[in-house]
Amino acid sequence: MTYIDPSRANFEAFKALPRDEPIHMLNLLLYRDLAEYPEGHEHVDKGWTGRRAYQEYGATSGPIFRRVGGTIIWRGAFQAMVTGPEDRRWHDGFVAQYPNSAAFFEMIKDPDYQRAVVNRTAALIDSRLVRFKPGEGGEGF
Repeated sequence: MTYIDPSRANFEAFKALPRDEPIHMLNLLLYRDLAEYPEGHEHVDKGWTGRRAYQEYGATSGPIFRRVGGTIIWRGAFQAMVTGPEDRRWHDGFVAQYPNSAAFFEMIKDPDYQRAVVNRTAALIDSRLVRFKPGEGGEGF
C-alpha cells in the first residue's frame, strides 16, 4: 500500500494534538521515475522525473514554509533498511521543524501552497509524514 496524502482518521488525530508547541515532521520520500501531473497542468509534457517535480514543489512551497517559521533540521539520502521490511526503500528523508502545528496548518491552507502541492503529488509513489514532539539530543539513547 502506498501513501501520498493523509487519511481522514490520521489527519483528525494530528489536528487533535496540541497546536501551541514545536513539532518535528519526519518526511520519507519515494519518487516516481516520471512525474504524473494531471491533464492540462503546465508541467504535464515536460518529462520531469519525480525528483525534479519534488524540487519544483520545494521551490514553490519553500517561501510559504519559511514564512510560517519552518526549517529543515536534518536531511539525508537513503542507503539501507537496517530494521524493517527488506523490500522497503526510500530515496530521501528529512525532518522539518515548525514552531507549532498552527504554523503547519497555516502553510497547508495558503492558496499558493495549495497550487504548489500538485508538484509533490506528481512526484511521489509513496511517502510518510510522521509528527514528533521534539526532545533533547545527547550522547545516550
